[in-house]
Amino acid sequence: MADRPLVSAVLITLNAAGSLAATLESLAFCNEILVVDSGSTDGTQQLAASMGARVIHEPWRGFGPQKQFAVDEARNDWVLCIDSDEIVSPELQQSVREALARPSHTAYEFPRCNRFLGRYLKHGEGYPDYSLRLFDRRHARWSDDAVHEQVISLEPIGRLKGDLLHHSEDTIESYLAKQNRYTTLAAQSLVAEGVDVSFSKLVLSPSFRFFKFYFLRSGYRDGVAGFIHILIGCFNSFAKYAKVIEMKK
Repeated sequence: MADRPLVSAVLITLNAAGSLAATLESLAFCNEILVVDSGSTDGTQQLAASMGARVIHEPWRGFGPQKQFAVDEARNDWVLCIDSDEIVSPELQQSVREALARPSHTAYEFPRCNRFLGRYLKHGEGYPDYSLRLFDRRHARWSDDAVHEQVISLEPIGRLKGDLLHHSEDTIESYLAKQNRYTTLAAQSLVAEGVDVSFSKLVLSPSFRFFKFYFLRSGYRDGVAGFIHILIGCFNSFAKYAKVIEMKK
């Protein structure tokens, strides 16, 4: 155990003071906590520093490039990348410790459990939502995508037990505002790639999405919260493609 690799917890932030304390508390088991902030005005940087994190200011680059910048600035090769509204559950903390004691892979994924309207979603598109967040930066890196970024690894990926708890926005209004930003970024990426959107795709994509997650993935078992969460996801699909049509005109 004394020879296990050191690990840096890495976060990017912008006005995250409301959720950051719980996130940082769940990362206390890491050897370093690095927060890369892109200009918060709500005390995020001060809060992070007061809780022992190393704080760096970096102007916004887009999600993928910003996260890779943070990874590059970490002091250790093993990094655990967490968002400012996520909490590493005790079971996942233990899994990370065990994986680093004797690493069998250079990258690991684990389930991400979304909390929405006061309920952890265990079905539909909300779970298990496996996310690759623990990796050796010498063998993996974040993609350059401005939105829907992902970790790219050319080697086999291990899987850990324990949930990464994602606490979505507190209100429907703030949640929708964030989704509106994301769909705009996604639409811009599609336009840059030269993607064309047909009328059938505009209509059928959200319809198939609802059928898949509400019925095939048993989203109905998450009650009203699950229904609303899936329906918003379907609208996001529609909005993304509608924005592509608008931008191309």
